[in-house]
Amino acid sequence: MNTAIAFILIFGALVFFHELGHLYFAKRAGILCREFAIGFGPKIFSFEKNETVYTIRLLPLGGYVRMAGEDADTVELKAGKKVGLVLNEKDEVAKLVFDGYEKYPNVRVIEVEQADLEHNLTISGYEEYEEELQTFRVNEKARIITAGEEIQIAPYNRQFGSKKLGQRALTIFAGPAMNFILAFVIFVILGFVQGVPVDKPMVGKIMENSAAEQAGLKENDTIQAIDGKNTSTWKDVVTVVRENPNKEITLQVKRDNEQFNVKVTPTLDKEGKDEVGRIGVYSPVEKTVMGSIKSGFEQTYQWTKLIFDSLVKLVTGQFSINELSGPVGIYNLTDQVVDYGFTRVLSLAAVLSINLGLFNLLPVPALDGGRLFFFLIEALRGKPIDRQKEGMVHFIGFALLMLLMLVVTWNDIRKFFL
Repeated sequence: MNTAIAFILIFGALVFFHELGHLYFAKRAGILCREFAIGFGPKIFSFEKNETVYTIRLLPLGGYVRMAGEDADTVELKAGKKVGLVLNEKDEVAKLVFDGYEKYPNVRVIEVEQADLEHNLTISGYEEYEEELQTFRVNEKARIITAGEEIQIAPYNRQFGSKKLGQRALTIFAGPAMNFILAFVIFVILGFVQGVPVDKPMVGKIMENSAAEQAGLKENDTIQAIDGKNTSTWKDVVTVVRENPNKEITLQVKRDNEQFNVKVTPTLDKEGKDEVGRIGVYSPVEKTVMGSIKSGFEQTYQWTKLIFDSLVKLVTGQFSINELSGPVGIYNLTDQVVDYGFTRVLSLAAVLSINLGLFNLLPVPALDGGRLFFFLIEALRGKPIDRQKEGMVHFIGFALLMLLMLVVTWNDIRKFFL
């Protein structure tokens, strides 16, 4: 598999499922989601469906779901402003045209006296040469047209901030949660494809030109004893082999209904500062539904614990920032893994997905964890924090994260290319 394709697929899948978690629970709560984006920067591709514009953007630095009420996307119509109204068959305002009225033959132009596009959904004003105040009902999905662009209005009950604390928290938490679910599903699939290691003293796959192959061992052979000592688990076999580099050992083997002895000399292999023996045999595996599901849970838990411990060491200063990797480092890692086949690429995707999920749960402003932390404060106070103050904190956090991204990317470039 081409490295660039593998990188794009991994990045796309991780971001897609993360943002899909946000999108699903936001829509389920009735929040208007204006955009679902993979990447940042200039737009490469987009289409609109069910009130949401789906976009792919140039810079592979993440993604986002733009929800109504999160940005300064509400439109204030002040008294005296002229606006064109396009009505639907129910005489509700379907479009509010700020300029280019001539493109709409049935438009009714009014000078606004009063407008409420969040609560009452009405707009009042005077048509030209008319003295009577006209009041129009605005459709809850009406669109504002300005400078050739359309944007759907966001009544207050469709805005993020209008929802209950639990709904908002679930919408934010769903992103990282989807990363853990994705990792679990990948590990389960790998269990079906590769099989799940079992702790039996049996021979699994044998490496070519290995000591085991030269000794005549075959897959599914059962190793009953080594040098006269009974073996009941795969761990027993591995322990004896590792302890005897370059020393001949005798295996008591059962194959079908035959029993015989096989002499084999483990080759010496360096493992850090230690010298260990290897005979070139993989552990036995089984392909079962329950085994794959169990393996999925176990591997997700083990990798989560390992990555969490690493993040703790980073926060407490036991890890250097130079050990972090950004997109460039991940691309380089993908390049190394691609040569080992598609299953290794899937394994990398699962580990990176857990990494993304955990990182996003850190209580850092601009991350999902930072927002959840603000929700916790809101729950304790019994009232929300001022939106402008919270927004400023998240903005500063985002700026610092972008700075960190630049530093990490520069370190990756120096590490791999300079």
